[in-house]
Amino acid sequence: MALSGVKNDRRELRILENLDELRTDLADYIAELSEAAVKERGVFAIALSGGSLIGLMGKLCEAPYNKTVDWAKWYIFWADERVVAKNHSDSNYKLAKDGILSKVPIVPSHVHSINDSVSAEEAADEYMFVIRQLVKTRMVSVSDISDCPKFDLILLGMGPDGHIASLFPNHAVLKETDEWVTFITDSPKPPPERITFTLPVINSASNVAIVVTGESKAEAVHLAIDNVEPNCPSLPARLVQPTKGKLVWFLDKPAASKLDDLQFSE
Repeated sequence: MALSGVKNDRRELRILENLDELRTDLADYIAELSEAAVKERGVFAIALSGGSLIGLMGKLCEAPYNKTVDWAKWYIFWADERVVAKNHSDSNYKLAKDGILSKVPIVPSHVHSINDSVSAEEAADEYMFVIRQLVKTRMVSVSDISDCPKFDLILLGMGPDGHIASLFPNHAVLKETDEWVTFITDSPKPPPERITFTLPVINSASNVAIVVTGESKAEAVHLAIDNVEPNCPSLPARLVQPTKGKLVWFLDKPAASKLDDLQFSE
């Protein structure tokens, strides 16, 4: 096993030997955070993304997690979503439903997906309204240093270009600070219309995990994590810096292969 626990007060790197070990470590991490949040608050508010992340969460549907996790206390959101029908192959909701939600006893009314029958702008506004109502009832906590929602966990993947959620390099929405949820109609990666959490919401979470696998993303991992020259491109993933929460990177060895000064322990 090559597990490198490189830590500071706010960030931890977990580098796993292979995908199976990463899946197990990720399931353990999510289950532990769920247990802690339910014990403290009575609920667990988690925001998901799409892509390969859902497949990497698959162990949660297996023993022991499928029996030991208190699924009835989960409230599920999406850190970003494609503005397509819920049964469309591009839908992050469909991906999560097929991969996880249909396999564990989640309460259907606790699953908060976007309205797929309106425009991207309307979908973002409606989603923000839904979250505001749940912040009022404290199903979702609120940050004590801003009015942002404080999710117990936001799970993100990262693209080879360093994008997280639907926050793409050099896009104007990276500078959005007033809204909790915003929209884009010009995603560089199809489909073009999406809604996304903004950076202030991501950085207000109690816990954020960025899960990245594969050699094709190694350069982006390096640029997002290592101390790089000021003239290097600033990737959206590098801007994930929880204000008071904790950031954990889950990487397999190929994704971590270009990190500076990394020693793998056998």
